[in-house]
Amino acid sequence: MGESHIMRGVLAPVVTPFKTDLTPDKQRLIQHCRWLLSQDCGLAVFGTNSEGNSLTMDERFELLDALVEAGLDPKRMMPGTGCCSFLDSVDLSKRAVEHGCGGVLMLPPFYYKDVSDEGIYRNFAEVIERVGDDRLRIYLYHFPQMSAVPFSVDLVGRLLDKFPGIVVGMKDSSGDGANLEAIMKAFPAFAMFAGNEPLLLANMRFGGVGCISATANVNPAAIVGLFDSWENDDADAVQKGLNAVRGAVQQFPLIPAMKMMISHFRGDAEWNRLRPPLVELGEADANKLIADLDALDFEMPRLGD
Repeated sequence: MGESHIMRGVLAPVVTPFKTDLTPDKQRLIQHCRWLLSQDCGLAVFGTNSEGNSLTMDERFELLDALVEAGLDPKRMMPGTGCCSFLDSVDLSKRAVEHGCGGVLMLPPFYYKDVSDEGIYRNFAEVIERVGDDRLRIYLYHFPQMSAVPFSVDLVGRLLDKFPGIVVGMKDSSGDGANLEAIMKAFPAFAMFAGNEPLLLANMRFGGVGCISATANVNPAAIVGLFDSWENDDADAVQKGLNAVRGAVQQFPLIPAMKMMISHFRGDAEWNRLRPPLVELGEADANKLIADLDALDFEMPRLGD
C-alpha cells in the first residue's frame, strides 16, 4: 500500500443545500465544493453533516456525478457510502471507484444494534468482494453516538489482515482521544482522521493523517493551517483558537448552525434550509451564534464562484 493511496489533510463533510421543494441544489453544492477545494479542504460528501442519510440513493448518484462533471477533482473526494443495506453500500462504492474518488467513508450497518463483530465483518467483506476492484479504499466511520455500532480494535485488525490496501483508515467521531491513541498504537500504519478539529493536533501527534470535521465547512483555512503547521511551536495556541470557534458553533445543532453561517456570510438565504426532521435555528439562537463569532473576530471569506 503506497503512500499515494492514502488521503491526508482536512476534509469537510460537505453540507447539502436544498431548493424550496427540498430537492438538492446541485449548483450551490458545486459552488461550495469548489470554494472548499480552493481552501485546500477535501470533500467528504454524503457524511453526517451532509444530511447524507436524508438523501436517496438516486440523489447521491446524481450529486456525485454532477460534482465530477463540474471538473472537481475526485481524488479529493471521500463520499459516504455506508448504508443499512450492504447492497446499497456496494452500489455507492462502485460509483465512487468508477469516478476515481480517493476513498469512501463507510458507516457500519446501523439499524440493528448489539450486533457481533462477526456480523459487521461479514457486511464489509460482502461489500469489498462485490465491488471487486483493487482501487477501492475504505475509511471506516466510527461514530458510536449516532450509529450505536462501534468498531472494536479486534474487528479493525481482522479487516486489515483480510483486506490490506483496501481497508486503509478510519474517521473517529467518538470524540475520545484515548480511542484515537489506542487504534494508532495497535495499527501504526492506519490512516486515522480525527472526527473534529479539537482533536486534530492530538491526532497528528499520535501519528494520524488529518481530520474530517463539520466546521471545516465554515472555517477551512484555519483548520488546514493547523494541519500544515502542527509541528510548529505555536501549534497549541492555534489549536486553542480553533477550539473557541468550534465551541461557539456547537452550542447549537451543528447542521442548522453551519447552514445559517453560510447563509449569513454569503448573504444567501437559500442556504438556510434543511430536510425534515431537521429544522433551522431560531432567530434568537442565530443572533447569539453570530454575536459569539463576532466576539472571537471570526471572519469567513465570501464564498467564491
